[in-house]
Amino acid sequence: MVASVFLIGLVLLAVCWPWVSDLGNQHSDAQFAEPSAGHWFGTDVHGRDLFGRVMAGTRISLLVGLVGALVSLVIGVLWGATAGLLGGRWDNWMMRTVDVLYSLPSIIFVIVIITTLEGVVQGWVESAFGGDGGETARHLLLYAGLGAVSWLTMARIVRGQVLALREQQFVEAARSLGLGTWTILWRHILPNVFGVVIVYLTLTLPAVVLYESFLSYLGLGIQPPQASLGSLIAEGAAQINPVRVYWWMIVFPAGALAALLMALNFLGDGLRDVFDPKSTNER
Repeated sequence: MVASVFLIGLVLLAVCWPWVSDLGNQHSDAQFAEPSAGHWFGTDVHGRDLFGRVMAGTRISLLVGLVGALVSLVIGVLWGATAGLLGGRWDNWMMRTVDVLYSLPSIIFVIVIITTLEGVVQGWVESAFGGDGGETARHLLLYAGLGAVSWLTMARIVRGQVLALREQQFVEAARSLGLGTWTILWRHILPNVFGVVIVYLTLTLPAVVLYESFLSYLGLGIQPPQASLGSLIAEGAAQINPVRVYWWMIVFPAGALAALLMALNFLGDGLRDVFDPKSTNER
């Protein structure tokens, strides 16, 4: 419950604050200002309010994480449910494909996707919508790449649930009534794995946020002037030198990322207890 309240407040701040703050304004006389009543998190190298930047970065990190998690949800549920329900050769072929993808280093796979396809996607976006499509192309590749490496565990979990459910009497009754495979899947199988899917989705979201932050830290994700928590941490790390350490530029973005990930994980644990009473009884 505490994690839920914290996340709701953080989302409201992330959505609303950048619109009411002087996020984009630069004040040359306020460069590297320490935290104060006027600037809660201090200012950055350009004199911009760091609290507003952190809220904007949280908003983008959450957006990328949510879209990537939803992509993994759609692919993982459909793949795992289909493999588990069909069984036989289809199940064997589909799960061996998952095993092969598991053997690939996921973060390197995402980097290869971004660096290889960015020019192609940017050209397609510019020809379709006009203007500079670099930013849009980077966002689309982030969504697709992070979703493409996050659905594998979801597929395995859903397949295991479907293998157990397809032998239940209500599924046999549906077959005896003449319902087709896909009708049984949508009407009877998927509603019964909903709880497990929701729990794992809340645990996938922080993993995708962490991936995005790492890529942005390396300069392969969100690019300036936009901000994500990873790029803000990178900006703060660049200002650490033997002469002066502007500690607030790395402490506050890193603290926001850590608090966000912890809250999401606590929320996932709480939802697991709600949807799986056995785990609570075992404790």
